[in-house]
Amino acid sequence: MAKTKDLTVGEPGTVLRRFCLPMFGSIIFQQLYNLADSFVAGKLISEDALAAVGNSYEITLIFIAFAFGCNIGCSVTVSQFFGAKRLRDMKTAVTTALIACCALCAVLMTVGLAGGGLLLRMIHTPDNIFADSAAYLRIYVCSLPFVFLYNLATGIFSAIGDSKTPFYFLAASSTANIFMDILFVTAFQMGVAGVAWATLLCQGVSCVLALIFVYRRFRPIESGEPAPLFSWALLRQIAAVAVPSILQQSFVSVGNIVLQSVINGFGSGVIAGYSAAVKLNNLVITSLTTLGNGVSNFTAQNLGAGKHARIPEGHRAACRLVWALVLPLTALYFLAGGALVRVFLPPDAPAGEALQTGILFLRIVSPFYAVAALKLVSDGVLRGAGLMKQFMAATFTDLILRVVLAMLLCRPFASVGIWMAWPIGWTVATAMSVSFYRRGVRAGISLRVHFRGASPSGVTARR
Repeated sequence: MAKTKDLTVGEPGTVLRRFCLPMFGSIIFQQLYNLADSFVAGKLISEDALAAVGNSYEITLIFIAFAFGCNIGCSVTVSQFFGAKRLRDMKTAVTTALIACCALCAVLMTVGLAGGGLLLRMIHTPDNIFADSAAYLRIYVCSLPFVFLYNLATGIFSAIGDSKTPFYFLAASSTANIFMDILFVTAFQMGVAGVAWATLLCQGVSCVLALIFVYRRFRPIESGEPAPLFSWALLRQIAAVAVPSILQQSFVSVGNIVLQSVINGFGSGVIAGYSAAVKLNNLVITSLTTLGNGVSNFTAQNLGAGKHARIPEGHRAACRLVWALVLPLTALYFLAGGALVRVFLPPDAPAGEALQTGILFLRIVSPFYAVAALKLVSDGVLRGAGLMKQFMAATFTDLILRVVLAMLLCRPFASVGIWMAWPIGWTVATAMSVSFYRRGVRAGISLRVHFRGASPSGVTARR
């Protein structure tokens, strides 16, 4: 079991720092994929190209929601078995998740290729960026197998306490993606499509490497009897965490698409500025979400080992960690937002609507990153403990408030009203998540996702 990490021993703060910081580095590099796409599109093609990439990105988040759900469902389940030292069931959970993930990915690719144009029309994509948006989206859908399997592989690594291996893959592939983007756009003159193809190729390489390492890591694990390749019982257990996570992320993505349709009514200048600023915003929020996933792994392993008292200690340590990370980013975005947004805009772009939109978005949203961080850490505990109803209630409240308020406030306040909806939604949802977490601690958090039908004698297997 080389390079695995038992999160049930050691001082929780130290354990979480060593486990989560490589995860933080990994998500920074993962976000470089999208940042590189927007950077190259805006700098080397045009402002419309930047708007097209940003416009399609909101739809791609639906597919990412499914990949994320597969990641967290597998990760939490494997963490529980790893903490309980049930290695045979752990291996079956991994192969079951891989099989189910491939089937789900095939369905989503069919939907994406057949209905991508319709989705772009539904969000009122302006005609001047429609063709590039459609091309980017179509190529992205073709990359879904790599996206899904890579996310699943990183979830497996996290479940066994190895957060460094995914970091190495992403550091190399994300750096390569920047150069590939530039090569495809400048040397091959492929425009927005070149940006998408470069990303697909780099994601493919990192996915294949990750799967090879998962196979090499799990093959020598001794589990007594041979582990079945598939179990319906374990699939149901994985789905108990994955489906709510998918629904949560999907509804968030649908909400973002509704917001994008509202934003599209303000023209390509506002779209371009929002596209640049929301990429910077997502860099922070996605990083915090990933750290929350680390808290889920910590919670699941300790619950599997019966060490419930470590959960509140881990929550406090994780809060200190995420606040230490977001406070400098808040200051950077608030004070230097203009310089950061300019990175994505064409070099000769005037200080016009796109730039002002990006600056205003960051100044309204960034002061509330500490609030969002507290929510996502609390969500991590809820998810790791299988308290999915509470987790979804807080998340849906955030989403509904953001969408409804954006649609209402944009009338008297124009686009500024849309940006105001973010901090309001975060604040209310954070109060709910923290309340649910505290109730769980007072009640003595118990493992809600049980090992149903998962004993060696109870696994329903199909080889």
